[in-house]
Amino acid sequence: MARPLPNQTVARTSATSLRHFPGHSKPSLPPPLSAAALRKAAAALLLAAAVALPCAVLYRAAVLDAVQPVQVGWDRRPWWERRQPPPAVMVPEEDGDVDPAAAEDLDSDDLKLEQVLQEASMDNKTIILTTLNAAWASSGSVIDLFIDSFRRGVKTSSLLRHLVIITFDWKAYKRCMKIHTYCFALSTEDVDFSQEKKFLTAGYLDMMWKRLDFLRLVLEKGYSFIFSDADIMWFRNPFPHFYPDGDFQIACDHYVGNATDLGNIANGGFNYVRSNNQSIKFYKFWYSSRLRYPGYHDQDVFNFIKHDAYITHIGLKIKFLSTTYFGGICEPSRDLNKVCTMHANCCIGLQSKLHDLRIIMEDWRNYMSMPPSLKRFGALSWGENRGYCIINFANFDALSNIKFHLREKHCKKHSCMTMARTLGI
Repeated sequence: MARPLPNQTVARTSATSLRHFPGHSKPSLPPPLSAAALRKAAAALLLAAAVALPCAVLYRAAVLDAVQPVQVGWDRRPWWERRQPPPAVMVPEEDGDVDPAAAEDLDSDDLKLEQVLQEASMDNKTIILTTLNAAWASSGSVIDLFIDSFRRGVKTSSLLRHLVIITFDWKAYKRCMKIHTYCFALSTEDVDFSQEKKFLTAGYLDMMWKRLDFLRLVLEKGYSFIFSDADIMWFRNPFPHFYPDGDFQIACDHYVGNATDLGNIANGGFNYVRSNNQSIKFYKFWYSSRLRYPGYHDQDVFNFIKHDAYITHIGLKIKFLSTTYFGGICEPSRDLNKVCTMHANCCIGLQSKLHDLRIIMEDWRNYMSMPPSLKRFGALSWGENRGYCIINFANFDALSNIKFHLREKHCKKHSCMTMARTLGI
């Protein structure tokens, strides 16, 4: 094979080298544009820019007026403190039909709840919860008596640091922020819960079921809780009297003497619930059962469903709390040396409850002012003939006697009808 001469090079097969090979002529170039043609092209471009720029500005202004941008970050204020509801945000169809602003509000409320629960929680993720609306929030009303009972109770003042007050309206929230550390504004979807809700009215039932569904959410977040109505006075730490093997423990209007007897008449105003799979399933079942028993509140529905086979199926352990420690006007705690809580149950109407709660607090102050020797002397009970507003189950030992009492004149019509319905008489 002949070697190339010194002055010769080997042709490389590349795209650029093809035009140097014999038989491949150089590509022809277009003739240069004239100066006049360049001037015409430049003028056309300037004219197009002059028309397009104002159109773009007008279009942007129109879009911004119609659609407000979504604020970045969390607005932790309750919804009623925001100047106006977040505007609906238009999104392209391919992004779905979710309202980002609304989703942000829900996420913000959820984060605020998580923060409040975490700060108020005990070491074992247990909290104390109560609910409040404007009717019970005014100065000197139920909420003040509730908090005062913690301060006057035996070793209960420290429990206030674990109390979260759930408010149903902005007046209650404002009042809560003045008197307590941990408050959470529960969104009520434009339903007005601020006024006093008469027993068993539609507004009352809505509020009770809203509360129950919220408690389910707390359980799902992994927090156990004591729920207490605000018309319950706290006089001693209740934890030593809870059962170690109970998933769901509830106070009673009438206690038959056995913690596992389903014949106990439960009161939903006070319960201790451990967060686990059983309790979460139960609260979902309880809430859904409102559809099976329309017109009944959560307490009545519980007394209906406590016999349901589903509760046995999920393995929920129910314990009923003795009125010896967790009493109420229905069935008072008989010994002030043992009482933990006292509930203004079996008492209808705000003014009636306030009347009874003030009597209860006066009795407690009198008890606490006694010397220890007199306290130990014997069983001390609430003052006799104090004018409590409704019935006392402690004096009854048979349903026939209860039926008779329900016909007495001092038994208020609506409460007696509910009690009779609960008892099945």
